[in-house]
Amino acid sequence: MTTRRKLLGAAGATAIAALCATQAFADNVTLKMHQFLPAQANVPKLILDVWADNVEASSGGEITIDRYPSMQLGGKPPELMDQAMDGVADIVWTVVGYTPGRFPSTEVFELPFMMTNARATSHAYWEMFEKHMKDTEFKDVKILGTWVHGPGLIHSADPVETPDDLQGMKIRGGGRSVNSLLTQLGATPVGMPVPAIPEGLSKGVIDGTTIPWEVTTALKVPELVENHTEFTGKALYTLTFVLAMNKEKYESLSDAQKQAIDENSGLEFSVFAGGVQEDSDAPAREFALDNGNNVITLDADQTAEWRELAQPVYDKWLADMTEKGIDGQALLEEASYLIEKYTPQYVK
Repeated sequence: MTTRRKLLGAAGATAIAALCATQAFADNVTLKMHQFLPAQANVPKLILDVWADNVEASSGGEITIDRYPSMQLGGKPPELMDQAMDGVADIVWTVVGYTPGRFPSTEVFELPFMMTNARATSHAYWEMFEKHMKDTEFKDVKILGTWVHGPGLIHSADPVETPDDLQGMKIRGGGRSVNSLLTQLGATPVGMPVPAIPEGLSKGVIDGTTIPWEVTTALKVPELVENHTEFTGKALYTLTFVLAMNKEKYESLSDAQKQAIDENSGLEFSVFAGGVQEDSDAPAREFALDNGNNVITLDADQTAEWRELAQPVYDKWLADMTEKGIDGQALLEEASYLIEKYTPQYVK
């Protein structure tokens, strides 16, 4: 072999190696994940970070997920879904109800006294998402997980034992259905994102709030109010969440990268996420008791009185669905059936 041929061969090999290295580098991707809670809160720490770590590991290092808590990429919590659609963030975790009426089918799970436990309801939610929402309401994003939190309850400055006790109170409500219920019961619902609750309570802007136990510790709610009202059986309410990804960004990934995301998302992840949130309720409840707070647990008969008064909320929601061209009664029957079907599977 001549010296010239050796040099050409060496140069070709170097070019191929450089091309492979460039291709390998190009295959690596960094995704921005944006959400509204502090990094140390339960959902980021116990759910979102676990999901992101698993995706990174499954991708063999090809995917890096940068985490942006507390709206660090800018904007306000109700803007998160649009940020995912517009590519401001690649992945967002958000409360669906932050944009009331925009994803109406999800509201069936938020109706008063629908949910039994978070795992069963999250299972039903994912199943109905795939059947009814994936190619309609959520067609503009790639949904990675759908879940609900544990039983919602009332945390208030003054004790709440009967619906009459809510008369005239200003209560933060987390979604359209619970706000409708609060109005029905004589309270004034006040809309505000979760991070604004402590200031609202401390300044007297609100007299109480509806949130699950698990988030009360991070928000210092047991230090700001003394009373907590729980219900027996089905929960007063719950909220729906989604982990959503920019659709174009997902489609731009390699097949292996998509697989790393897909195998860590979906039904199993949704049930896990809902379960983790509900499992975090007990320690937070214990903290409130240790703090000397008053936990009021309404029995089945007392809870039934509240459920009866909630019927107009159902009627209004069904009418709203009809106006949107959605068969709300069919959604309600299907959601109720699936929740009841999966509840025994997830009872501890």
